[in-house]
Amino acid sequence: MTYVSVAEAQDCILAQVRRQPVEQVALHDSLHRVLASDVAANRNHPPYDVSAMDGFAVRADDIAIASPEAPITLDIVDDIRAGTMPQLRVIQGKAARIMTGAPVPAGADTVVRVEDTKTHGDQVLILLPPKQGANIRPLGEHLKRGAVTLTAGTEITPGVLAILAMLKQKQVPVFTRPSVAILSTGDELEGIDEPVDENKIPDANTHALYAQCKSLGITPTLLGIAHDNPIELRAKLAEGLQYDLLLASGGVSVGHHDFIRPMLDALGITMHFWRVAMRPGHPLAFGTAETGTLVFGLPGNPVASMVCFEQFVTPACRAMMGYPRLFRRTIQARLGHAMTDRAGRAHFVRVTLSQDAQGYEATSTGAQGSGILLSMAMADGLMLIPAESEGLQAGDTVTVQLLHGTEFQQAAGLQAE
Repeated sequence: MTYVSVAEAQDCILAQVRRQPVEQVALHDSLHRVLASDVAANRNHPPYDVSAMDGFAVRADDIAIASPEAPITLDIVDDIRAGTMPQLRVIQGKAARIMTGAPVPAGADTVVRVEDTKTHGDQVLILLPPKQGANIRPLGEHLKRGAVTLTAGTEITPGVLAILAMLKQKQVPVFTRPSVAILSTGDELEGIDEPVDENKIPDANTHALYAQCKSLGITPTLLGIAHDNPIELRAKLAEGLQYDLLLASGGVSVGHHDFIRPMLDALGITMHFWRVAMRPGHPLAFGTAETGTLVFGLPGNPVASMVCFEQFVTPACRAMMGYPRLFRRTIQARLGHAMTDRAGRAHFVRVTLSQDAQGYEATSTGAQGSGILLSMAMADGLMLIPAESEGLQAGDTVTVQLLHGTEFQQAAGLQAE
């Protein structure tokens, strides 16, 4: 049976991703979306030379030899506030009081900080001369009319949103979010609205996958539970193929009652791989429909399903939405205890993180069985034990993929060959 590596599986999936179409959304709805086109400045900012300090606008030549012991005295001829325009030109021996953000008057080429002056009536004493041009923000320093200010592919953070507001972008072009359908399979599953049956297993996968989609800004559609009945399963899968992504958990192994694979074949899905050399999560299937739908056959065990989502579905969804950074952030940590392992598959160990003066320390959440959902509930991240490793020692440096927060990075950062 052929297994692909984690990296090979990720590359295969991303090669099949199609960028989503563009839509216009209101400015305040664009946060954490991705710009779909360049945005150029519609004005110069600042629109003229402005003062960067409260102080006095002067001619540098007039104050070149000023010192605390021998200050230069200038006549104050104007008082310029932000939002008002200068009334007079600054000529030799004159100065204008000026506030931060106010336009620099004609004739002045320097602003002296108020801290470096003393005033006496209608005169100002310059105690320390700054360099010519000091404390002036020139016209267009921030934005130049017609120049591209934000490029397509930029994630809209609060700072970017503020720039869009400056550019009067009441409507923002962004890539649409993909539609996602979630289907759980198996006679053994019990839905959340069904009465408790001690002989059944509560369906956690549907809700875990729903939450993982929501963490990416996507609201998925829940198709419910498909029982191990070929007719019912085919109908549910066909429904899911109307979406951009179909996430079907369970039934992707090779058991007698694992019907996912033959049903996908019957529906014309091109399967690209069926097994990944990883633990948990090796029974992972990926295929594509002629319509472009990405089909993920996720493991039935909830931990394995969630781990596979983070390694494969997350980067696919983010690529579809135009993000340049596809993978959850990784950090380096030291392992707090020894761990034995079996070589052959990359192992994603659920860990908690603590921090001290030496950095982060990773500690296993305990039993790592793929059905022990508490190991994910407690985890801060996934620690990678490489496929070739037979174990790690306490104090070893390890790579941990963070599970929470909104920080992503361009490369996977997990050497999982």
